[in-house]
Amino acid sequence: MGAALGIDLGTSGLRVAVLDAAGTVVAQAGVPLPPGRATEPAAWLEALETALARVPLGEVRRIAVDGTSGTLLAVDAAGAPVGPAAMYDAPAQAGAVAAIARLAPAGSPARGAASPLAKALGMQARPGVARLLHQADWIAGTLLGRFRHSDENNALKTGYDPVARRWPGWLAATGLDMALLPEVAVPGTPLGEVAATRFGLPRGAVVCAGTTDGCASFLAAGAHEAGEGVTVLGSTLTLKLACDRPVAAPEYGVYSHRLGGLWLAGGSSNSGGRALARHFDPAALARLSAGIDPSRPSGLDYYPLPGPGERFPFADPGLLPSETPRPADDAAFLHGLLEGIARIEALGYRRLAALGAPPLRSVRSLGSGAGNAAWTAIRARHLGVPMLPALSAEAAVGAALLALRGV
Repeated sequence: MGAALGIDLGTSGLRVAVLDAAGTVVAQAGVPLPPGRATEPAAWLEALETALARVPLGEVRRIAVDGTSGTLLAVDAAGAPVGPAAMYDAPAQAGAVAAIARLAPAGSPARGAASPLAKALGMQARPGVARLLHQADWIAGTLLGRFRHSDENNALKTGYDPVARRWPGWLAATGLDMALLPEVAVPGTPLGEVAATRFGLPRGAVVCAGTTDGCASFLAAGAHEAGEGVTVLGSTLTLKLACDRPVAAPEYGVYSHRLGGLWLAGGSSNSGGRALARHFDPAALARLSAGIDPSRPSGLDYYPLPGPGERFPFADPGLLPSETPRPADDAAFLHGLLEGIARIEALGYRRLAALGAPPLRSVRSLGSGAGNAAWTAIRARHLGVPMLPALSAEAAVGAALLALRGV
């Protein structure tokens, strides 16, 4: 089959990974996006061109792209962007959000203040718009030379129904021009051969339907059976759990992506790295963690947050951080914070199980906090399941695996 190329476009940069036919990483490269240009598709292509120049492409036969879930852009008939992209976390117009809330099914991920569907309703009025695409769709379309496909994961928050596997009829009632929506393919499905010559990709290489960055990270971690979880310990605390059925609870921000024969149910707590950064810089975290005995409880009952508000495992916009009393010893204080976040993680997986997900069997960890041995041991004590090593922490590797093996 030759090699596979994965392209991962995140909020601050672009990364690529090349895997051989056995799935072994051959090369990786990353390029940061210039400050203030995250919404500029031209900056995405510049970063892609730079990154691809740093890895061997001669044996690449299959390619897949992942992008930030919910990032949307409008293009003309030639695929040229019409205006800036709308990033996944940008708020949508309140009237469109309210209209979707009235019309969308209760469990639809198209609901919410940052709804891509609500943004699409505004974007379709731009002069010259011929198609509404997601970030990964547009990069793949640039490689293909045609702009008409999306995938089931990126299309989810724009209203796609992954159970019925179609764009549902209620979307038209919102005022959306359904003709602007892309065709949706199963992630990993071959879409066609590369047409673009700008990037040095070999002739005959096939572009496959991609996925979101979160799903690509799950694939990269190596989880693939129901009950296996992946926790991302980044600025926030994000959980994904492989399920044998879809799980949805919009009141907790829980929804499910379809990936092969599994569903990835997940939610994100506001706790995590930003809550720790209020008190300690990375050097202090490493130094103090070395002095913690993770086998012993801290005796503290904290709910660490970076500020007011929580969304998962329960929703309380007014919840305040609970981080008192503070011991005089900084290591003891950090012990309590790490233990508090571990309790939130355990509660999150229990919440998913209560909503219909299978019991947790194991956890793999990604993100900056995954390398903290003391924290891992504390989390293992609270989760009560094996903590398995992630095969890779790079979403680009997951995208390449998707291209290589499908779902």
